[in-house]
Amino acid sequence: MMRRLPSLNALRAFEAAARHLSLTKAAAELHVTPAAISHQIKALEDDMGISLLRRSNGKFVLSESGRAGLPNLRIAFDRMSEAVRRMTDDRARQILTVRVGPSFAASWLVPRLHKFKEAHPEIDVRLDAVLARGTQFTNVDFVREDIDILIGYGIGTFTDRFKMPLFPEVVFPICSPALRDAEPVLKIPADLAHHTLLHEDWDASDIGFPDWQAWLQEAGISDIDVTQGPRFSNQAMAVQAAAQGHGVALGSAVLVADDLAAGRLVRPFTESLSTEFGYTFYCAKDAENHPKVSAFRSWLSDESAETWSAAE
Repeated sequence: MMRRLPSLNALRAFEAAARHLSLTKAAAELHVTPAAISHQIKALEDDMGISLLRRSNGKFVLSESGRAGLPNLRIAFDRMSEAVRRMTDDRARQILTVRVGPSFAASWLVPRLHKFKEAHPEIDVRLDAVLARGTQFTNVDFVREDIDILIGYGIGTFTDRFKMPLFPEVVFPICSPALRDAEPVLKIPADLAHHTLLHEDWDASDIGFPDWQAWLQEAGISDIDVTQGPRFSNQAMAVQAAAQGHGVALGSAVLVADDLAAGRLVRPFTESLSTEFGYTFYCAKDAENHPKVSAFRSWLSDESAETWSAAE
C-alpha cells in the first residue's frame, strides 16, 4: 500500500530553509524567490497540521517537529541526488571534478595532466582550483558540491572519507641562479640576513605550518628578522617571484621539483625542514572504486611516487 507523502517541492523548500535557517539562502540555492519558499513551507505545515519553522526575535528557529525531521530529510535528499547522479552516469561519467589548491594545480598537476588524458581519453578532468588546505577542506560535501576528488593540504584524519597520502611536506629555500651567484653572497643560511625573504601567507589556525621561522629554527639561525619581505596568498606566486630574482622563498620539494630540474630555481643550501603537513587524496568512502575515480587515483599514485623519488 503506497504511503501518502507531502509535496516533494515543499519538503525540499523546508529542508533548505531549515538547513540555512534563512529563506533568502534557501531561495538562492533552489533558484526561486524567498516568497515561494515561505509559501511552500506554509503549505507543508497546513498539509501536515504541525508547525515546522517560525520566527523568534527576528531569527528563524525550528520547532521540535522540524528538528526531528530535518536529519532524515537531509539524508533522503542527499541519497536521491546520488541516485540521480548514478542513473545518469552513462552521460556524466566522462567528467571528473577534482578540487585542488591553486599552487598544487599550477605547479604540479596541470603540467602532468596531459599524461592522464593520454592514458584515459574517455575522461575529461575539471579542475576546481580553490584553497584546499588545513581547515579549509574539513567540511567538503562531495555529493552536495558535486566533487569527485579532493586533493587537500595540511594535517587531518577523516573517518568519513577515503584517503590516500600523496606527498609528505618538505620545504627548503629556493632562489634564482642569478641571485645565488650575485652579491651579497648566499652560501650559508646566515647569509639570508642580507636578502629579501618571500613569504606565503597562512591562516593563523594552521598551527605548525612550514614558514621561515620554523625553517630558520631547524637550521639553528635565530638572529634574522622573519617579518621582513613581501607576502603572497599562495606558494606559486612566491616561487614565481623567487624565479624572477626578487628574493628567497621557501619551496615545497614537490611543487618546485620541475623548476629545479629545469634550472629556473636552485637550492642555495642543503638544509631542509620536514613537517607533519602533506598532500592527500580524498574522495567519498563509497566512491574510491568508481571507474573514473579509481583511474585517476591509480594514475596519481604512480605520478606522485615518481616525483617524490626524484625529489628525495
